[in-house]
Amino acid sequence: MGATIKEVAELAGVSTATVDRVINGRPGVKATNRHRVLEAAARLGYMPETGDLAMPARPARLEFFLPVGGNQFLSNLAHQIEDFCRRLPLVASYRVHRLEDARPQSLLEAIDRLDVSTAGVGIVAVDEPRTRAAVVRLIDAGLRVVTIASDLPSTPRANYVGIDNRIAGRTAGLLMGAMLRRVPATIGLFLGSRRYRGHDEREAGFRSVLAERFPGVVIAEVLEIEDDSQRGYKSATSLLSRFPDLGGIYIAGGGRSGVIAAITEAGHAQRPLVFCHDLTDQTRESLLDDGIDIVIDQNARLMAEQATIQLLGTLASSAPYLTKKLIEPRIITRENIPAA
Repeated sequence: MGATIKEVAELAGVSTATVDRVINGRPGVKATNRHRVLEAAARLGYMPETGDLAMPARPARLEFFLPVGGNQFLSNLAHQIEDFCRRLPLVASYRVHRLEDARPQSLLEAIDRLDVSTAGVGIVAVDEPRTRAAVVRLIDAGLRVVTIASDLPSTPRANYVGIDNRIAGRTAGLLMGAMLRRVPATIGLFLGSRRYRGHDEREAGFRSVLAERFPGVVIAEVLEIEDDSQRGYKSATSLLSRFPDLGGIYIAGGGRSGVIAAITEAGHAQRPLVFCHDLTDQTRESLLDDGIDIVIDQNARLMAEQATIQLLGTLASSAPYLTKKLIEPRIITRENIPAA
């Protein structure tokens, strides 16, 4: 049986509340106490709550491939993965590959640099033939693969870690339809790329709720901005100039900072409702400044923890697939912003 939080607290000479704060990366702990907790956890082989998921008998090397580019959420996710892996005794070593973009070629080149001792791989990737073929090759070579944030369900990956993106899109549609100040209304939809299955699913969910419950709400344009803020800025500026009475904007992917900047610069007497995904430093600030209304967050810290734990779990299991456990999205407004 693994160590408990109480045992870690006793060895470190601190309270269980302090251990909980350190293990979950929350602030408010002195550096000396944080060091004592991490040292005690390592000595006892403490693992966070994993439910019924078995863990491997020996520490393993893990690698992660994230098309970070200028995406703040993926940058935060990369940091959270590194922080969590650093604290886990069952992670022998790890590496997070921060890719410049989401092109399949960038992923393929990075996979060629995979360490021969790597046992498990976590991947954020577009759903494209070369990407799917690369995942199959990894699995044929004996590695276990977990997809993160956006799934590749037609591949034999061991699991998917993230939110149900179609439900997230439906949630955005329901909230926007209910909050629109006037109906009929025209709105804009910004995607990173439909090559991301997650973005495609968000669009489908969003459209379905509008069609079912808010037929007076019309999507004027769907713009793919490749998670690029400059492209988002130019596209949003053009959209706002052509539709000055736009009622709402849903940003289903990255590049949100450019879209928000364009909305702010437009200076309309009554700005459109603005919904986006992922709590980052920038979206946190925009919520506080009343620049956006709703953030649908997929919790980078929890996603990093689950991706790592699921990868370790796949190494201990003979089953090709593990039971999927989706992350529940958080609805964040300026009134309930979580502490940084």
